[in-house]
Amino acid sequence: MTKLSRQDMARVAAQEIAEGSCVNLGIGVPTLIADYVPADREILLQSEQGLLGLGPKAEPGQEDDDIVNAGKHHVTLVNGASVFSHSDSFAMIRGGHIDIACLGAFQVAANGDMANWSTGATDQLPAVGGAMDLAAGAANVWVLMEHCQKDGSPRILERCTYPLTAAACVDRIYTDLAMIDVVPEGLIVRRIVQGLSFEALQKLTAAKLTLDPDCRVYI
Repeated sequence: MTKLSRQDMARVAAQEIAEGSCVNLGIGVPTLIADYVPADREILLQSEQGLLGLGPKAEPGQEDDDIVNAGKHHVTLVNGASVFSHSDSFAMIRGGHIDIACLGAFQVAANGDMANWSTGATDQLPAVGGAMDLAAGAANVWVLMEHCQKDGSPRILERCTYPLTAAACVDRIYTDLAMIDVVPEGLIVRRIVQGLSFEALQKLTAAKLTLDPDCRVYI
């Protein structure tokens, strides 16, 4: 079994963004999506601090400290990009103008609940931040995260044990092992990495999974 790298998770997600979509890229693996958007596809990438039209990461020596993504990494702007205030950015998010919010997460529940701002530790951030607005305001929420914690415990659960960012908001999960859709009937496995059986994937998941009859290899 070969797990997908963080870059490959971002690549797969980027390939599945529909033409013309406006997509917010959150901190973590989602920021890598900008490097893998197909050149022949018109997609508007947004960053919550006030950028619309993000491009790939900046080449060494070409970094501009005023052009960074949500993770504070240097990126580029595509032709026609816009730069605007933080308040205008959140008006866009809260006004329902984001087609897909791609977010990292600590945990996702079987019903689509998401926890991505705190593990409950005393040194965690004091507030939920913009992810709450994105989870509520975007038409679709895609989570990109490792399937398990560093200690091997599952991140996909029947119920989240960490403080929630938003309830029943996640539509799709990309992990290093599988791509899973969250639907009213539950968690549907659409793709699994080569060499991993559905039974083995279920053992690494603390929520009931259903195998799509048309499940494909996740590459």
